[in-house]
Amino acid sequence: MDAFIFHNPTRFVFGPEAELQTGEQVRKLGIGKVLLVYGQGSVVRSGLLARVKASLDATGIQHCELGGVLPNPLSNLVYQGIEQARREQVDAVMGIGGGSAIDTAKAIALGTRYNGDFWDFYMAKAQPADALPVITVLTIAAAGSESSNSSVITHEKSLLKRGCRTDFNRPRLSLMNPTLTYGLPNNQKANGVSDMMAHIFERYFTNSKDVTLSDELCEGTLRTILAAGPKALAEGDNYAAHADLMWSGTLAHNDTLSPGRQQDWSCHGISHAVSAHFGAAHGAVLAVLFPHWMQHQLSHDVARFERFAVQVMGVDTKTGDEKSRAEAGIRALRDFFNSLGLPSTLGEFNVQEKDLERLADDAPYTAEGTIGFFRPLRREDVLAIYREAL
Repeated sequence: MDAFIFHNPTRFVFGPEAELQTGEQVRKLGIGKVLLVYGQGSVVRSGLLARVKASLDATGIQHCELGGVLPNPLSNLVYQGIEQARREQVDAVMGIGGGSAIDTAKAIALGTRYNGDFWDFYMAKAQPADALPVITVLTIAAAGSESSNSSVITHEKSLLKRGCRTDFNRPRLSLMNPTLTYGLPNNQKANGVSDMMAHIFERYFTNSKDVTLSDELCEGTLRTILAAGPKALAEGDNYAAHADLMWSGTLAHNDTLSPGRQQDWSCHGISHAVSAHFGAAHGAVLAVLFPHWMQHQLSHDVARFERFAVQVMGVDTKTGDEKSRAEAGIRALRDFFNSLGLPSTLGEFNVQEKDLERLADDAPYTAEGTIGFFRPLRREDVLAIYREAL
């Protein structure tokens, strides 16, 4: 197990009608005015925004609003939100919705107290030294933004999709009501399942040794998602399944599963270019790319992939040899994603062969020209995975 520092300051309020406690919980933080950030109107139509505002009003907390966040959130609304947060002199930013709304809220919170361009943080040109507190009311079990240290934004002009990781991004408070996810379309639920599984994969496939405890935690959470995902799609009001998914999404990305492990993040890195250029849902792109990433990386640590196959995907230990079991696990994962109706090729996002060079150019390489740590990918590896996925 590697040395580590673990810090997670998020207070969770989880359960039916959790959003009705918004005002009471925000008041405990000593916050007097919040900027409410949300998407394209679902939180308005469902009545959630009205309930949140009523709860804030009941405790005397002032608020202003910024709607219009898109999937794969863009920088233009972040700039607008920073200007509004400064003008309104808010004390905190509240993301109401899924990962896009929350990531936008985080970017606004970072940029409001920074004298430069918030995009500096996402291009690693500067490190945050301060930020407004972030609060979330979650409506989609997927990204884990309700407790993670990350935020991902697409720059509108360059179409570069980049992430910023800092403890300033960790929300101070997250209100989580699984029943708010009941009415989501099945494709959004499926995308969420893929997204949270991918967050665990980026931690699970590691070079770190002696990580038995966190291996077991990763595997148990993955098995829970495998069981709960199909139930949530088939039974729209199954509270247990939706609650398992919502909390699994949180655990998948708040570093509970991470301590002592080197993390990879190469598959996420190469997925961002596809989302940015083609508007594809993040979870859907990951469902396409991860099985191909696994096959491409298999030879680096066959034993780890075989463990995944047996402990997570249920491959029989009596089936073939170590490599054949590992490959069976990858096929089983692809079959699971297909069973949820997720795409299986990049072509389903209208990606063509002529696009692959540009996508490979936009991947977030280090100064050494690599992505990730498990077995670092170079540009030729990225191209190979794209071609295999096309």
